[in-house]
Amino acid sequence: MSRVLIIVNDIESGPGRLTRWLVEEDLEFDLRIGSHGALPTPEALADYAGLIMLGGGLMPDETDRAPWLREEAALVRTALDSGLPQLGICLGGQLIAHVGGGRVAAQTGAPEKGSTPIELSAAAREDRVFAQVTPSTAFIESHVDRILEIPPEAVLLASSTLCANQAFRLGEAAWGLQFHPESGPDNVRRWDPAGLAKLGFDKDELIAAADAAQPQTERDARALLAGFAGVIRGR
Repeated sequence: MSRVLIIVNDIESGPGRLTRWLVEEDLEFDLRIGSHGALPTPEALADYAGLIMLGGGLMPDETDRAPWLREEAALVRTALDSGLPQLGICLGGQLIAHVGGGRVAAQTGAPEKGSTPIELSAAAREDRVFAQVTPSTAFIESHVDRILEIPPEAVLLASSTLCANQAFRLGEAAWGLQFHPESGPDNVRRWDPAGLAKLGFDKDELIAAADAAQPQTERDARALLAGFAGVIRGR
């Protein structure tokens, strides 16, 4: 059975429903928490069939606050060089962009919170991970930082009104996402209303929007994960 390495960068941003879906895809997983200092070495990636990196309120190069990000970046580089399938979510996607030569900026542009309309690019229709995702869909967002420029060789796969770079593919086996396919309305219900208000959001409105979009959001998030699992199995 193939095994996937999952890296948690923030205990408030866990794998959510991804773990259940990985089991449904007959994939084992090894979950590591970056702050515990237990990330495998780049050489140990040979023992894995895929890599998933989750979100967190950090910048990819903030190794002073999060020393493990240096090790995580080395894993990203090794996966890029070896063709190991990798999926980066929010901070994880920003890390792939950063290592791959793109540009990530802190607290830039308008923040996105809650269910957000996402439009797929024409290239996404032929992409192995995104091909079965609805071209106009919605995913949960939670970010104030963003990818300003994807790597020069990357292919843009999705955008939103406020954030042009919602998803990209780098090479044939690395996908970076700004949105959160692992999250649903239950995640929004746990958010701090005061913090949301400071950013100009009303929690009740965000919950209502997430509930309304949930059926399509879950269907498309599940399709995305199935596409990534297919890449792993086909390697």
